[in-house]
Amino acid sequence: MASSAPRVQPGSFLTLHYRLAGPGGDIINTFNDKPATLTLGTGELSPAVEQRLLGLEEGTRAHFDIPAGEAFGERNPDMVQWVARKLLVQMGDPDETYHVGDVVQFPTPDGMGQYAGAVQQLGDDRDGDGRPDAVLFDFNHPLAGQPVTFEVHVIGVL
Repeated sequence: MASSAPRVQPGSFLTLHYRLAGPGGDIINTFNDKPATLTLGTGELSPAVEQRLLGLEEGTRAHFDIPAGEAFGERNPDMVQWVARKLLVQMGDPDETYHVGDVVQFPTPDGMGQYAGAVQQLGDDRDGDGRPDAVLFDFNHPLAGQPVTFEVHVIGVL
């Protein structure tokens, strides 16, 4: 007898636990916390990850190995950019200190969303005030250009 459990379709509202990991380990893992809720097709997950969810039944547990570059694109060297300290002060806390490895949220130009950049390097102190006057950020997704492991438990499908 065929199962009557709901299946994931484009636009489905999902409750799920999931884990995304690269060669360096987990980037996100909800299995030890509250499950995530999201709507397919709204950009909360990459298209390659969403594609693997389509057709899964409610209650399914699955594991996918996604080839390098497919889940979050290839690394783009143009996405590594220096940001002037003056601009960082305008956009946030003037006393903020940055450290290599920090992930910083930036508002999108329309102010409606956010994107993240990881601090790669601190510029040198040209004006003598003790603070670097620029910070090098990598705006690539942390898993860009890497193979990705995607593990999921589909709890609910609406």
